[in-house]
Amino acid sequence: MRNRCVALATLDAVLYEELASELRARGVPSVSIVPGARIPSQAAVVLTSPSELGRISHGRVFAVTPDGDRTALWAAVEHALQIGQSSEAIVVGIDPGPRPGYAIFASGRCLVDGTLESPESTGHLGSSLRQRFPGKEILFRVGSQDRLARDRILRSLASLRKPIELVDESGTTPRGHRRPRDAIAARAIAHHRGKPYRVETLGPVNVTAGDITNLQRVSREGSGGLFTIPKSEASRVLKGELTLSEALAESERRFRRGGAEVRRSAGERDAP
Repeated sequence: MRNRCVALATLDAVLYEELASELRARGVPSVSIVPGARIPSQAAVVLTSPSELGRISHGRVFAVTPDGDRTALWAAVEHALQIGQSSEAIVVGIDPGPRPGYAIFASGRCLVDGTLESPESTGHLGSSLRQRFPGKEILFRVGSQDRLARDRILRSLASLRKPIELVDESGTTPRGHRRPRDAIAARAIAHHRGKPYRVETLGPVNVTAGDITNLQRVSREGSGGLFTIPKSEASRVLKGELTLSEALAESERRFRRGGAEVRRSAGERDAP
């Protein structure tokens, strides 16, 4: 059987270039066709634009928008290329934190991994996976540590009504550099059976002084030691009202603005 590939069927030049570049970077073979033309038999999946979807006749076709989040898309593409229509469940490992690590597995093979913007992004990822893998069981395995981030992740998954397991994280976080260890830990979590969890048992959000101090430490590390986010913003991040990236960006703006004011003040003092 000839090697399976991805068919790019779009006349949208921007979308085509984005998808072609990402496929090349991933080492995925592809073929370009005009929407409505015959699709090669080796094409495992077809990618097109929403406006051209009606012109594609194929069992596995995805409409893609430019600049959208494609985490679930690439997982589905890898699944179609390498694994086919296996009846086994999709397993998603999640390493809790301000920016959770994730790893998506099917038939024991990692389809894609990385980090998410916030704990709430886990729910968006789950919704995308449900759309990309209709009818397939999806199991979420969530690390048990980092209580606040973990509970926010669990809340974000509640509406999906998919099975969730809480996994003991002992030994899952690799030593050494911080990134991409979250994704590596998520891979380990995905491979460990956990205890079934019922989201309705979650209690109210309870942010402690220790939680705030710990997140401030993380923010200081994230800024290279230049600044620390304020306690008020750390509390908002922990409650899911603000992402860590947003808090860091705001603190960086204040930091740079303060530096500019100091330089301007020094210039005024030095002026004759």
